[in-house]
Amino acid sequence: MARKVVRSLPFHRAVVRFAAFIGVAAVTGLVASGMAIPFIHLTGVAAKSGAEAMDELPLDLDMGELSQTTRILDVHGKVITTLYDQNRSYKALDQISPNMPKALLAIEDSRFYEHGAMDLKGTLRALLRNSASESGSVQGGSSITQQLVKTTLVYSADTDEERAAATEKSTARKIRELRYAIWLEENHDKDWILERYLNAAYFGDSAYGVQAAAKHYFGADASDLTWGQASMLAGMVKNPTGYDPTDFPDATIARRNLVLERLVQVGDLPRADAEKVKASTLGLHVQDSRNGCFGSSAEFFCDYALRWLLADKSLGETEAERWRLLQTGGLTIRTTLDSSFQKAAQKSVSRHVSPTNNAVGALAMVEPGTGMVKALAQSRPMGENRKKGESYLNYLVPKEYGDANGFQAGSTFKVFVGAAAIEKGFPLRQEIKSPEKKTFNQASFANCPGEGTFNPNPYPVGNSTTSGNKNLYTGTRESVNTFYVQLEQFTGVCAPYALAKKMGVHLTDPAHERFPSFTLGPIDVSPLEMAEAYATFGARGKHCDSRPVTQIVGPDGKTMKEYPASCQQVMRTGTADAMNDILRGVLQPGGFGQKLALSVPSAGKTGTTNSNRAVWFNGYTPKLATASMIAGADYEGHWVTLNGQRLRGGYVASASGSTVAGPMWADAMRAIDGKLGSANFVRPGAGVINGKGIKIPKVEGLSVAKATARLKAAGFKPVVGKRVKSRWKAGTVVGTVPASRAIKGATVEMLISKWRG
Repeated sequence: MARKVVRSLPFHRAVVRFAAFIGVAAVTGLVASGMAIPFIHLTGVAAKSGAEAMDELPLDLDMGELSQTTRILDVHGKVITTLYDQNRSYKALDQISPNMPKALLAIEDSRFYEHGAMDLKGTLRALLRNSASESGSVQGGSSITQQLVKTTLVYSADTDEERAAATEKSTARKIRELRYAIWLEENHDKDWILERYLNAAYFGDSAYGVQAAAKHYFGADASDLTWGQASMLAGMVKNPTGYDPTDFPDATIARRNLVLERLVQVGDLPRADAEKVKASTLGLHVQDSRNGCFGSSAEFFCDYALRWLLADKSLGETEAERWRLLQTGGLTIRTTLDSSFQKAAQKSVSRHVSPTNNAVGALAMVEPGTGMVKALAQSRPMGENRKKGESYLNYLVPKEYGDANGFQAGSTFKVFVGAAAIEKGFPLRQEIKSPEKKTFNQASFANCPGEGTFNPNPYPVGNSTTSGNKNLYTGTRESVNTFYVQLEQFTGVCAPYALAKKMGVHLTDPAHERFPSFTLGPIDVSPLEMAEAYATFGARGKHCDSRPVTQIVGPDGKTMKEYPASCQQVMRTGTADAMNDILRGVLQPGGFGQKLALSVPSAGKTGTTNSNRAVWFNGYTPKLATASMIAGADYEGHWVTLNGQRLRGGYVASASGSTVAGPMWADAMRAIDGKLGSANFVRPGAGVINGKGIKIPKVEGLSVAKATARLKAAGFKPVVGKRVKSRWKAGTVVGTVPASRAIKGATVEMLISKWRG
């Protein structure tokens, strides 16, 4: 501003109060009606009376902090969405084009830098003109300072009563506003008041403050406002609705031109320049500001991030306080979302499952070693239009963040038993006889210490894939149920349950979660939990809590809160290396997911639940873990089978993890595998491969009795197995299962020769 910055003159208190009294009289119409004139000569009485009236009012006004818009950014700094109670971005006066304050003062308060809290001269002039007006038009006389007071009182009102008091047409309100205006002028300089006003004023269409208005109407920054743009905005503050250019362009142009004329009159704009602007259009480039997650490019990631932050008690004592901070604090929330990953995930989900299918498709991506949630995409968009398949349920995240109960995980839980077995020293190549069907006694499964035994009820298990002698490689690659249930007899139920919890699965109710069928995944979980758990393998046994936010920056540009990675080594690196080697086989020739392989090293596990109600494919690289799930569910939330359904990806005759969820995983991962690097998994060492297994003695050619004795002496439990063709004498032992190593005390099957070769 070219004008000199001054403070209100420090008049004697009695003089200030008397001037205020006269000002209030003018404002309330007493001067215009002549009622106050007879008493003017009684200066002492008027001053005393005014002083007493002013003394009854508060001494200062709590200006507080103006509500500002919060921005939510992706990992590259791109805006995902904004949050606001009032859409506002505070700008200092020197960050605002000088055209704007000049235009505002020209039309609203041209003597702003010359008068105090009240422009008595301007007020009297306005009152006299109003009383003489035959058209009924009324001119305002409030100074910028008085207008700021009124705006502040309205914004700070918390109750209906306070809002009514801030807007009522009464002498009491005018006196109150004037007292506050005097306080403002005594405690803040003119530039501060003008800056505050420019940031507080409402410019219509949910735009508060000049920066939000400049962005909304012109797509410009407040620092770049032209004379025409500044004049339009300055003209709007009198009536933001009536001069809204999107609804009343003709009225807005007329008002803008009036502001331009005033600029000429006060000497801030040459006549030729003003006429040139008057002849131009408004030049609108309206840009809507999104408020909240709905309609953003990552609706459910955004929703998860906000609910995750609302659970952070360091942001406020109550959830309401935290929400107010997020909505009004002018924060910059830096998230972990990678928009390119999100786009790939959403495109794949939408390609495979329609919003109106009786199914939910979901993809969750987590970065191993950091826990950063890179993308969350589901088939049902945010909203409440049932015909369009919309829903506010976030199926991607744990219940506490999305309100959905989750889905049974099926065979994807086998990895927890596999890892627990390796931790306990189970050799990777040790075979277990895994028949097509086998009935177990539940009491044969060890529970956690002090928890008692399981009910000795029969537990029948059947395979839906292959059967026979299986080891960790073949039993996992072919997802053999009877192999894994027997493996769980080796580990007990406690160890895999505890490991799953350490790896990120939200297990909270052991009485209903920890039982012998745990390895077959009967527990409801979310895709995010499973992506987090499998990311632990990718990070070589280091588990990191999922986190959608890395940092919150305050409106002053200073870091307010950091959210660093929270990680812990939950298994030996060798165990994770072994599981990675085993799970790679699922995506290699012979594995159920061989058609899903990427151009970079990858591993994964399929999962299918009872009645084919949910199918999974959890796959990962050293750089990214992605859980893919499609579950049969109608709009009411009732689970239905996927068999016989026609999804957007095609007709499903019989659903499985590899054929239904797997392709959705592969489409998303292949779209970004060029960004995943070429890092490879580490091969497991001999110590992990052999585990705690001891060598099985040679028994080929021995009689069953001698072989039995030798095996028992070595610490094994020998049993007679099937007869096989061989060159050995009929009835002799020709080999064992396992063949080379096994845990001491393990059952060793003796293979018997059918005839002499």
